[in-house]
Amino acid sequence: MRHIAIDAFAGGGGASEGLRMAGIDVGIAINHDPEAIRMHAANHPGALHLTEDVFKVNLSEYLRPDDVVDVMWASPDCTSHSKAKGGQPRERGLRVLPWAVYRLCKQIRDTTGSLPKVLFMENVEEIQDWGPLDKNGHRIPERRGEDYRKFVSAMRGLGFSFECQTLVAADYGAPTTRRRWYAVFRSDGKPIKFPTATYSKVGSFGMKRWRPVADCIDFADLGESIFRRKKPLAEATLKRIANGIRKYIVENPNPFILPDGKAFPFLVQYHSETKEGDARGQVLTEPLKTIDTSNRYGLATVVVEREQAASAGKCDAATKEAVAAFLVKYYGTGCGQVMDEPLGTITTKDRFGMVSCVLKKGLEAYGICDIRFRMLKPEELKRAQGFPDTYIIDRDADGNRYPKSEQVAKIGNSVVPLMAEAIARANLESGGLTA
Repeated sequence: MRHIAIDAFAGGGGASEGLRMAGIDVGIAINHDPEAIRMHAANHPGALHLTEDVFKVNLSEYLRPDDVVDVMWASPDCTSHSKAKGGQPRERGLRVLPWAVYRLCKQIRDTTGSLPKVLFMENVEEIQDWGPLDKNGHRIPERRGEDYRKFVSAMRGLGFSFECQTLVAADYGAPTTRRRWYAVFRSDGKPIKFPTATYSKVGSFGMKRWRPVADCIDFADLGESIFRRKKPLAEATLKRIANGIRKYIVENPNPFILPDGKAFPFLVQYHSETKEGDARGQVLTEPLKTIDTSNRYGLATVVVEREQAASAGKCDAATKEAVAAFLVKYYGTGCGQVMDEPLGTITTKDRFGMVSCVLKKGLEAYGICDIRFRMLKPEELKRAQGFPDTYIIDRDADGNRYPKSEQVAKIGNSVVPLMAEAIARANLESGGLTA
């Protein structure tokens, strides 16, 4: 008799890694994407890897009659359910992927005589609104949730009990606020459990404070100066940086500053701003927002010296002038937003024909020496998604290197491993599973 765990939408291995962290090694990993399977194999070499369509794979070819499937994890593609898609038409083929889970469970039952003891599912919370589409691919509001209810009813009809919750990964120790629907189906009669949150935004009532994304960033690399790049940054990016300086440094009563006191970093987010002058990004004292399949986060840093040191010539004169021109361009001559009691100000000074900018925060004054920028690295996004440092994303099982875009895509598609671990552990504790 073999006790087996299956990852039905394995991707690059986030759910499988979380299960391993809970003491459950995945025996069968299924995914249609050969690149994802190769990354999964680099990290989970002991699993049987099936590069197949979940609607076509036949598990009876790989399972024995006396096998016991203790755990199955399934995270179907979420893009055609997500609110991030806005008003765009949905793809019917992706929306029906949960029915592949139903199909696999029936195969397991018909082959081994029993359903998986525990089935975990993860998706965007909007899956609960899953319903029919009109002829143009748009949702029909009055039929919202109809297909979701049919799916849950069908799973219960197979013999599963069912419960679901929407959870935020930051509440369980991951440095990301990724919010997802998690469902637990059990066929063994044991109680369904969900983990208890141990972190909160403010860290009250005995909980720890949310982990900051700063824990994941390599501050030894602040990127290139925005004034000395071979290829200048796009105008939209420069506006985001300027707006971020205003929002996350000038108007922020407690901006994040590196321990050496020489840099104010913040994150720029590459999404469409909702209004002119808006700053899409965040401070580094918070968890990272949701990571998707393309790198949408850049690290912007205002490099400073105490004003006395900056005046003494420790900053490059040409760069200081470029900083001043940049800030005047986007802020006007005041270099900042007028407020009754400003939390911080940037002012220009003309000393002997050289223009420089001074940032005042409380009683401190800093000469702005430079502004630097780079995109977040795949390894930083990996850590923010809750993967351990040892998880391999830059090469496959044969040592072939992955481009950065492929690494980021696999991270963005992944289940947060810490969430898979937490949910698996909660149900291990209620019995019936083999770790």
